[in-house]
This record gives sequence, C-alpha cells and structure tokens, in this order.
Amino acid sequence: MKQITILWTDDEIDLLKPNILFLEAKGYNVLTAANGHDAIEMVKSHNPDLVILDEYMPGISGLETLEEIKALNPVLPVVMITKSEEENIMEEAIGSKISDYLIKPVNPKQILLSIKKNVDNRRLVTQKITSSYQSQFGNIGMTINSAASFGDWVDVYRRLVYWEMEMENSTDPGMNEILAHQKDEANSEFAKFIKSNYHKWFQEDSGEKPLLSQNLMSNKVLPLLDQSRKVVFILIDNLRYDQWKALLPDIREYYQVDREDLYCSILPTATQFARNAIFGGLMPWDIEKIYPQLWINDNVEESKNPHEEELLNNQLRRSGNSSQIYYKKVLNRKEGKKLSEDVSSVINNPLTVLVYNFVDMLSHARTEMDVIKELASDEAAYRSLTRSWFRHSYLLDLLKELSTQPVRVIITSDHGSVRVDNPVKVIGDRNTTTNLRYKQGKNLNYNPKQVFEVRNPSKIHLPKSNVSSTYIFATGGDFFAYPNNYNYYANYYNNTFQHGGISMEEMLVPYVLLEPGK
Repeated sequence: MKQITILWTDDEIDLLKPNILFLEAKGYNVLTAANGHDAIEMVKSHNPDLVILDEYMPGISGLETLEEIKALNPVLPVVMITKSEEENIMEEAIGSKISDYLIKPVNPKQILLSIKKNVDNRRLVTQKITSSYQSQFGNIGMTINSAASFGDWVDVYRRLVYWEMEMENSTDPGMNEILAHQKDEANSEFAKFIKSNYHKWFQEDSGEKPLLSQNLMSNKVLPLLDQSRKVVFILIDNLRYDQWKALLPDIREYYQVDREDLYCSILPTATQFARNAIFGGLMPWDIEKIYPQLWINDNVEESKNPHEEELLNNQLRRSGNSSQIYYKKVLNRKEGKKLSEDVSSVINNPLTVLVYNFVDMLSHARTEMDVIKELASDEAAYRSLTRSWFRHSYLLDLLKELSTQPVRVIITSDHGSVRVDNPVKVIGDRNTTTNLRYKQGKNLNYNPKQVFEVRNPSKIHLPKSNVSSTYIFATGGDFFAYPNNYNYYANYYNNTFQHGGISMEEMLVPYVLLEPGK
C-alpha cells in the first residue's frame, strides 16, 4: 500500500516535533515547511496527499498559501489550523475549499482524525466494504443457487446492485472482480430459470407468474386513475435498475418513494416489443391480430413505435376507462425544455404519459462513438454518466415543478441493457433481424445450447414475419455475430451495452411510485 505523505506547514514547526513523531509512528510520511513559500515549492516537488497549514505565519499568510496551493492542485486536501475563532476567517477559509478547520491548541489525535477523514477515509471505506461483502458472499451464492421464483431473482438482483454501487467507493480491484464473477454466475442461473419458466407464464393455468410488460398499465397505473389525484407516468427508455438507483439521491430532494418494485420485461427486451406491450396492454402477437394497422414487423425499415398513443387509448377503452390522456415522446432538449416550462398544460388531463429516450440514445452512442466509450467505460461510469445527464436535464426541471403539484408520479422503463463480451456465431438469411441479442428468421443456424430458442413464437405470444420463423435469444454477456467479418464485428461490439435478450439487467425493470415532498 502506498505510504500517505503529509506536508505540515507552521512557522513554529520545531515545537511540533512530538506531533510529527506521533504521526510517523502511525505510518505516515511527514514533510515539514516553516513558511508558505516553502510549502508551495514542496507541493510542486513532493505531491503530498494532504497539507496541514497554519493560518498565521510570517511572509504570506495561510489563506494566501492556500490560494496558491489550490491553484496548483484544486483537489489536494488542506487542513487549516489557527488560533483565531473569528467567524469571518472561518468563512473565508471554508470558502477557499479547505477540507477541515482546527483551532489551536490541537492534540495529535485531532490531527490523526482529520487525516483519516480526508485521506485515509478511502482505504478505511474499502476495508469496511470488502469485509462486509466477504461476509455476504456465501449467503448471496446460496440465494442464487436456490432461487426458484421471480421474487427470488428480484432479491438476488437487488442485492447484487447494492454491492455494485457500494464497490464504487472501494479501491480494491480484486473484490470488484469477484463481484463481477458472482453476477455472471447469477445471470447464468437466471437464464436457466427463464428457459424453464417463460413459456408457462402464457398458459391459462400457469399459477404464480411475475407482472409482465403487457399488464403494467392495467395493474399499476390505471387503478390510480380511480382516485382523485392526477397521474404522471414517465417512461425512460432503456433505464436499468442500477441507473434508477443512481438517480434516486437527486429525486429524494423533492419526492418520497411510495413504492419501488421490479417487474419483468417480455422477450425480446427491445423497444418494439416491450414498449408496445406496455401501452397496448397486449402481447405483440395479440396487437398484430387485433390492431394489424398498429403493428410494424421486425424486418420493416421504419420506426417500430409510432402508434403508442393509439395503443394506450385502445387499452383505456377496453378497460372501460374514459380518462383523457396527454402523451408526449421527448426526443431532444428543446422538447424537454418546453415541457418543463409548461407544467400546467402538461397535467391538464387525468393521465400524462411522457417517454424520454436519452438513456437509449446514450447506449447506442456508446457503441458508435469512442468518446462515449471512454466516458462510460464500465458499469459504474455508465451509471455516473446517466446521473450527470439527469442532473442537468429538463426532466429533472420538470420533476421539480411537478413536486409542487397535487399529482402522483411514476417512473419506469420498458427494458434495460447488459454489457456484452462474448460473441456467439449465428447464420441467417438476409431477412433475419439485425438485433445482437435476439434473432428472428426462418433459416437460422446456431448452437441450441448457447441460446434460448423458441420454434413456435405464438406459444409466447410473439408475431412472426414468416410461417416458419424461429426466435433465438442470447443470454448473459453473449451477443450474436455472423461468420462473415466475424472478427471485425466481434471486436466492434465487444464491451458495448445491448438489449433484446435474457439477463437480469434487461428483464428486471424498475417501477417507482413517487409522492411529492421530502
């Protein structure tokens, strides 16, 4: 472990020898300077981890030295020590972004505590997180192996996401790797669970089954319309559960979480299928049969979701609900700005439905643009980029305004995405669909052990482009690649976020009911 270096600056540094010896005995490397000029030079030459700085020194003052140090290294922690308790000096020091403020006389333990808070904290946090995860590792593994219901898998996924986000504060790469392996194991077992149970969920006497996409509106949203308050339903395309958790701290500034559930996206976990099912209240096969003019086949080169408002109105009519709706798909900042500035007209109807596509756009951009790949290099960075967008988005502005209104707000998604890293060969004709996580075609050639195959799509209520069409779904971190130019596509799509197949990240989708007020 790298030894932590402390630079202690005081014009009476010789009198502080006992304190310095105390810190050195604790394992710290302590450098000293007797004035501000020397301190600045030592920051340049020795790159310390923390500076202890006396306020009153001959020559340039502590505050002036602080300003120079921050110009050299804005993130270097500085602990200010002074004899004065005058409020204006404290405010000036704090305004200059000091990390801590101590009043003389200080004892060694005060200094030690300040160092641990500002420098050693990351190591201590890592130790605590590592110890806690190690104690839970075996228990999570047993939960994975014994998971037998959708609810069990929700519990597994929640726990893994919790530890993923905790590990963001850890500097132990080994534990991150162990957690990643455990998550891969969970996804492998989850895929077996889906293969064994997915068909059953579409049988009349299937018994226990999860809430699926086509029942989300009827089970979770429409019952709220029978109450007196208006409802705003916000669907953020391609938002994973961990991304929702990353947004939650900002949302808690304005809302209380009344309910946080996970429902199950249908297969394919793609916008055309999952979102049309949500708004239509029907599986894709049933939409094609009942409203053929509103279903666009997978192999047609045009938008697959142009009829969401019509599908939603049809669902309301079938349910006997005569509520008027306001529907808007927000595709850019201009549209988002207009919405956030006109809240009164947005919530003029009992149900407002808004679709935000940014996260899905981010996922696609990460595949195609090197700069986005760099910004979202892994799961933690992907969450961070999502949160950064949200903090500066007009969606957050809209939510702030809605928090002042007597409305209930729902945030959800249609499906998530998974980071892929293992190409799987598949052969198809020119009419085979192009998605990397699922394929539909009549002449597919593949290894059945590597996929979830559905030879009779009507059994899981999926339409087919041809009478002999088959669907296959990738699992875990797999993605489909054609033998032609295999190496090029395998490298191009490796480590990208994709959706359409079977993974906890794609299928276990957040549904959150918010109440205004902290």
